[in-house]
Amino acid sequence: MVAPSSSSGSGSGSGSGQPQFISSTGNRNLSNAPLIETSNTDQIVVPDRSSWKNFFAYMGPGFLVSIAYIDPGNFETDLQSGAQYKYELLWIILVASCAALVIQSMAANLGVVTGKHLAEHCRAEYSRVSNFILWIIAEIAIVACDIPEVIGTAFALNMLFNIPVWIGVLLTGLSTLMLLALQQYGVRKLEFLIAFLVFTIAACFWAELGYAKPDAKEVVKGLFVPQLKGSGATGLAISLLGAMVMPHNLFLHSALVLSRKIPRSVRGIKEACRFYMIESAFALMVAFLINVSVISVSGAICNSSNLNEEDQMSCQDLDLNKASFLLRNVLGKWSSKLFGVALLASGQSSTITGTYAGQYVMQGFLDLRLTPWIRNMLTRCLAIVPSLIVAVIGGSTGAGKLIIIASNCFLLKPLFVR
Repeated sequence: MVAPSSSSGSGSGSGSGQPQFISSTGNRNLSNAPLIETSNTDQIVVPDRSSWKNFFAYMGPGFLVSIAYIDPGNFETDLQSGAQYKYELLWIILVASCAALVIQSMAANLGVVTGKHLAEHCRAEYSRVSNFILWIIAEIAIVACDIPEVIGTAFALNMLFNIPVWIGVLLTGLSTLMLLALQQYGVRKLEFLIAFLVFTIAACFWAELGYAKPDAKEVVKGLFVPQLKGSGATGLAISLLGAMVMPHNLFLHSALVLSRKIPRSVRGIKEACRFYMIESAFALMVAFLINVSVISVSGAICNSSNLNEEDQMSCQDLDLNKASFLLRNVLGKWSSKLFGVALLASGQSSTITGTYAGQYVMQGFLDLRLTPWIRNMLTRCLAIVPSLIVAVIGGSTGAGKLIIIASNCFLLKPLFVR
């Protein structure tokens, strides 16, 4: 799709000897104009020198996209996987994480090399009808991604303030206003705060591993020996895989890398691609370890012979609204509160991911720009309606099952990823 073009000659408008990059659009004429706009004053300027010190300038996009791999939908499926099948489905997380690293690195490289994100390339490469269909599928995927975040936020509000789940679903619409209020302090500070809260629950589960003491050999076997035992194992494996499939992150990652103004030399581009791959690998490894920890803790505790009757009942139909007892041995009576805070942070951080991805998708496919609050509110409303109906009729149990259904819908998203 992309090819380097020599900058020799004065007619090209560039006498620096640095390469320009051009986009092939089928039978359309090639343009010699650079795809990266250099007038963006918000870009982080990477020094034009080859050094590992530059790595810190590239850190950020990988961690933002990795948040989607530890959202409430992932926690829900992880908890049920551990409770029902112990460590047997850990290999799904390993395979999905390796695949995620490959596709996320490719998305980052696309943005680095061409200066355009994935949605913009789709608009340039496909016909108008195909482009519109792809946009619709992408929007449906983003809404499906937002449903677990809405329900997860509602569960968090229930834990923290004893608010009924259906009311919590309605209140999630206000999170849009809260998000916009925090953004005035800078997106980077907001992302750091939410990431810190998300890693709080990771620390709790890692600490709980010391109490739960999962069998290391069984965990390793679950990671490297694929197996599907039991009538419901296949369905739950699909849910685990669906929760890890995040194609909307491809649009996001290919756009986030454009926030860095890299040297437009072959050396600078190669360095950017290498550092973005390293950063993505580290961020996704953290997400992988969090998912493994959640499954291991759930599997070890729910399959323990020392559970009381109440906890046994919770493990039989485990969801986000009942999972705080897993942390009881670490946090005592504060387990539900801190779990709720971290779950709330997970839902809100995932909201940022969905909002950013939605903005880039709409701008790229349709060349249409909406203000962030309109875009966020529209997406949230589309996710609130089914969540509210299920929460009113089925309560927290029905809402928890809707998270699984939404995760399975993620498997439709690869249809528009080519």
